[in-house]
Amino acid sequence: MATRLEAHLAAIAATGAIAPASAQAAIVYSGIVNINIPSNVDGVYLNVVTGLTGSSSTLTPGWDVNPWSATGLGFFSPAAPPGGAYVVTAPGFVQNLGFDFHVGPANQYGSGTPANVGMWNLNSSANVIGFRFQNEFNDNQIHYGWLRFSLGDSAIAQPRTIIEYAYESTAGVGISPFIPSPGSAGLLLVALASTAGRRRRHA
Repeated sequence: MATRLEAHLAAIAATGAIAPASAQAAIVYSGIVNINIPSNVDGVYLNVVTGLTGSSSTLTPGWDVNPWSATGLGFFSPAAPPGGAYVVTAPGFVQNLGFDFHVGPANQYGSGTPANVGMWNLNSSANVIGFRFQNEFNDNQIHYGWLRFSLGDSAIAQPRTIIEYAYESTAGVGISPFIPSPGSAGLLLVALASTAGRRRRHA
């Protein structure tokens, strides 16, 4: 799964299809980021728009995703969207998505707690969640995204790492954990890696 996605990204980059954001719908892609998820009560907070990470909510303004826990793998809920439910669930537990899953308004969203360990693929990078978030930096509307991560031989073992993530730049528009073909009409690929100057890592 990971190899197919990475190969597809390389092919798109070779065609020159990676382009700056425009008024058209665009998938905003992080590139390979390899962000550690500490096995503790804080985990790592991530703002998917700025790429900022931190060990607390105060160090990570506008954070959208927080994988955490020393006893399993949970996803702590932000204040926005209202109610805090932001991870795709099926039902009641966070769902490990396939690359043909569509993340959008029709999904069920919940708060992820350290439970249902059998959902995750251990010693693997084939773990993908879907999420929604409120984009306070642009339109303050709900957007949809996906995030891929790797696990060791248990849900709490190190290393466990956020590998990459992406979201749809247009509010209310869903996204699948695929990178579209270069010929897809009206769809651009934006690499957050090109905005590395905006990224900071907080201890």
